[in-house]
Amino acid sequence: MSTSSKIALTNVRVFDGQKILDPTTVVIDGGIIGFDPTGAVEQDCEGAILLPGLIDAHIHLSGIQDLKNMSGYGITTALDMATWPLELLNSLKNQKGVTDIRSAGFAASASGSTHSRFLPTESLVQNTDEAKSFVSKRVAEGSDYIKIICDIPGPEQDVVNTLVAEARRHGKLTIAHAATVGPFEMAQIAKVDMITHVPLDNDLPKEYVDRMVADKCISVPTLVMMEGIAKLRGIGKYEHSRNSVTALYKAGATILAGTDANSRPHSPFNVQHGESLHRELELLVEAGLSNLDALKAATSLPAQYFGLTDRGAIELGRRADLVLIGGDPLQDISATRLLKRIWCAGIEVEPIMTKNSV
Repeated sequence: MSTSSKIALTNVRVFDGQKILDPTTVVIDGGIIGFDPTGAVEQDCEGAILLPGLIDAHIHLSGIQDLKNMSGYGITTALDMATWPLELLNSLKNQKGVTDIRSAGFAASASGSTHSRFLPTESLVQNTDEAKSFVSKRVAEGSDYIKIICDIPGPEQDVVNTLVAEARRHGKLTIAHAATVGPFEMAQIAKVDMITHVPLDNDLPKEYVDRMVADKCISVPTLVMMEGIAKLRGIGKYEHSRNSVTALYKAGATILAGTDANSRPHSPFNVQHGESLHRELELLVEAGLSNLDALKAATSLPAQYFGLTDRGAIELGRRADLVLIGGDPLQDISATRLLKRIWCAGIEVEPIMTKNSV
C-alpha cells in the first residue's frame, strides 16, 4: 500500500459510464480526482483502461481481512447487510487504504425463522411495537439503511410493513432478503426499496416482475450466492434464479451487482470477498445483461441508489477510487479480472489478482 500526494496517469483510457474514451490523463490529487497535473509524478498507463472503483452491493464482514481481500480485487466500496457486534462493525469503518463500507448494522428477523438460529437477540422483532423500536435503535446507532429478512416462518406481514414505514419516516432505505417466491411477495407488498437475492424455488411470476418495474424496486440478485447454494448445497435450482434475472432485465428493472460475500461459519455458502464480484458480473452477463449494464451495476448504479454521490464515476472532485485493468470489459466482462493497479481514495493497493493469474 502506498500513499501518493499527486500523480498523473497518462495515456489512460477512461470508462465514462457509457463507453471507453480515447487516451487521456487522469490526476490523482491526494484522495480525489484532480484537474491540474502541475507538479504531479507522471505514470504512463500504456493505453490500459481505467474504471471507477467497483462496488459490491451486498456483503457481510468478519474482520479487517475481508476489507483487504475486497480492495485487492478492485472493490473500493461495499454495502454491508448485517455485521455484529457493533464494536466489530465500527472498528471496520473509515479504514484507510482498504474498501470503504456502509452498513445496516443488525438485520431484522423474528424468533422461529431460519436466520434466528444464528442472529443476535437485537435482530429479533416480534410485533409492530418492536419493529418501531428496532428502526429507532438502528438509526441511533448510525445504520445507513435498514435490512429486513423476509422469511417463512419469519416476521409477519404487518411487522415487515411497519419496519418499512418507520425506515421511510427516518429517511432510510429498506433492503429485504427474499430467497424464495413467498418472501419475495412479502417484500413487494411492504414496498421495500430493494430486494436482495432472487428465488431458488421457482421463476419469479410475471406479475412480480412487472411489480418490480412499476414500483421502481431495485434487484440485487446475488447470483454467485444462489449458484453456490443450489449447486453445492442442493437447495433449489439455480436456473430459477438466472431465469428471474433475465426476466427482470428484459422488463427494465434496475439491477445492482452484489455477492453476499461472507466468511461466517453459519452461512449456507461462504462466498469469497473480492473475487466473487467478478464472478457475479459474469453471471449477470450470462443471464442476459449487456456488458455495459453489468459494469454499471457495479459502479455508477449502486453509487446512485445508495446515495454515494462522491464515487461511482471518474469525474473531477470525486474520490480517487480507481481500477486500472488490462482488457476491455465492454468486449469481455471477465476483463475486470485483469487487475493492474488499484487506488482506494488515492491510496494505491496491491492487486491480489493479475493478468498472469487468470
